[in-house]
Amino acid sequence: MKAAPRAWQRMLSGRRLNLLDPSPLDIEISDIAHGLARVARWNGQTRGEHAYSVAQHSLLVLEIFERLHPDASRNDRLAALLHDAPEYVIGDMISPFKSVMGGEYKQVEERLQQTIHLRFGIKPQISKTLKAAIKRADRISAYREAVELAGFAENEAAIIFGRPRGIDTSTLDVSPRPSVLVQDEMIAKFQHIHI
Repeated sequence: MKAAPRAWQRMLSGRRLNLLDPSPLDIEISDIAHGLARVARWNGQTRGEHAYSVAQHSLLVLEIFERLHPDASRNDRLAALLHDAPEYVIGDMISPFKSVMGGEYKQVEERLQQTIHLRFGIKPQISKTLKAAIKRADRISAYREAVELAGFAENEAAIIFGRPRGIDTSTLDVSPRPSVLVQDEMIAKFQHIHI
C-alpha cells in the first residue's frame, strides 16, 4: 500500500503545519511575517531593487483600512493585517490563476485563514461587512501597486480594481523594501495591535 503524500511543511520556528488539517498550535506570527516578507506580489513583475512582498502589501492594506475605519477594533485590525496570511505557506497566486484553479485551492486557503484567525483570537468566519471593508482596502492597495509598481495605466487599473474613493492614495508608500525590514515591521505592527 502506497503511503499518503506528505501534507505538512516545517517552519523555521520548528512547527510542522499540516496543510490539510492545520492546527492553531502550529501557527506563529514569526513564521507568517518571515514567509510573507519573502513572497513577491504580482509574481515579482514589479519595479524596484527589491521584490514588493505580500508582507509589505499586508501592512499597506492595514494602513488603508485604519484610515477608512479609525475606530476599528483590535480584532478587525488584526484581520486586515492577516488577510493574506495563508500565502506564507501557499504563496501568492495571482487572481487569474486562482480563478483557473478553483475549488481545492480555495478550500486549503480558507482552512488556513480560519486556523490563523483562531490562533490570534479572531472569529474563524469574519462578518460580511468586515470582509467587504478589508476587500475595499485590498483593492485600493492593488490599484496603487498596479499603477506605481506593475506597469498598469491608471485607466486599466481602474477597470480591474476600481478607482480609489474616499482616500488620498498619493501618500501611500509602495516603495519596495528589503524583506528583513518588512518582516520586522510586520511583527512590530502585529505586536502593537495584539497587545
